[in-house]
Amino acid sequence: MEELYKEYSKIVYHFLRSMCRDAQLAEELTQETFLQAFLSLDRFDGSCKISVWLCQIARHLFYQHLRKTGREVPTEQSLLPEEKAADNTEQTAVARLELMDVLKEMQKFAPQMREVIYLRVMGQLSFKEIGEILGKSENWARVTFYRGKEQLLLKRKEWERE
Repeated sequence: MEELYKEYSKIVYHFLRSMCRDAQLAEELTQETFLQAFLSLDRFDGSCKISVWLCQIARHLFYQHLRKTGREVPTEQSLLPEEKAADNTEQTAVARLELMDVLKEMQKFAPQMREVIYLRVMGQLSFKEIGEILGKSENWARVTFYRGKEQLLLKRKEWERE
């Protein structure tokens, strides 16, 4: 189990971090993921990669945590990058506003489409991995991501005309 942890803990941690936006919570859930994996190792049937199986456990634990704490999926406010010192304050402010607009628009998407976009962009997972985590096909993940991206591009064109 120690070898599994060494090999996959970074993947699981980054996956959780992309979902919860909280380093400490991601670390705690990563530890819990490997505990749960250890307890249910006999149920791993090899039908997917171990990393995908671990991310499925992690995802389940994250949603379980949200239900227990009564919290909802992180909002666009929690997804904003940490403030960095910038020479051009105006440019930074404009970029933040644009990012907020995009994230607000994404909140209107179906939950699975939002999740596909988050996993692809922030989690940097492949479409195959996203499909396996969400219990769908690789093609479904590709199409869902493409449709979400197209919706955002159309909305951006509307904003530019305003």
